[in-house]
Amino acid sequence: NPMLKRMQVPSKNLEIVYEDSWLSVINKPAGMLSVPGKEDAVSVYSLMRGQYPEADGPLTVHRLDMATSGLMLIAKTKRVHQNLQAQFKNRLVRKRYVALLEGVVPKDKGTVDLPLCLNPLDRPRQMVHTEHGKPAITDYQVLERLDGKRTRIAFYPRTGRTHQLRIHAAHPLGLHCPIIGDELYGKKAKRLYLHAEYLEFTHPITGETVRITKEAEF
Repeated sequence: NPMLKRMQVPSKNLEIVYEDSWLSVINKPAGMLSVPGKEDAVSVYSLMRGQYPEADGPLTVHRLDMATSGLMLIAKTKRVHQNLQAQFKNRLVRKRYVALLEGVVPKDKGTVDLPLCLNPLDRPRQMVHTEHGKPAITDYQVLERLDGKRTRIAFYPRTGRTHQLRIHAAHPLGLHCPIIGDELYGKKAKRLYLHAEYLEFTHPITGETVRITKEAEF
């Protein structure tokens, strides 16, 4: 594919954290699209399509926001893709994210339950809406409080809404501490300090529980 050749790729090869004949788990860099938006934009999908030209599956099973780094599942066959997507849909995949928040979260752990929907007047921002919002639930655990100004936190999302963790962190009815570097719901920084560090799922072929960890570089 000539398109792949002329792309300016931040990193020619994505870091593969786990791989077998049916699937792989990659570590997406912050600032890379999960799937192509514009035709020539480099994405996890386009790089993996180049890496696995024989794959007959749609490859990407789920997405991370462009600004978020971390673990993404790649399916190499249609059957594996369908199985993994069903696991996500049925909330059978366990995920943990790590983030740095602006401000101090007082409670050591808890749950944020704020329904979300798109804000039609301010795309692509999502908003909290009790009537039109879809259920969005995040469990959290404070890992450390830094210099009385920031909080390092683990998020365990029970649902997978767009921008869920970002809004649950930033919203006054949530933690009221935006993720550092969140240009939509907080303030710009070097990057969005949000990383998907853990995935646990059932292997579609072997039936074994697969647990993958890739710690954040911040």
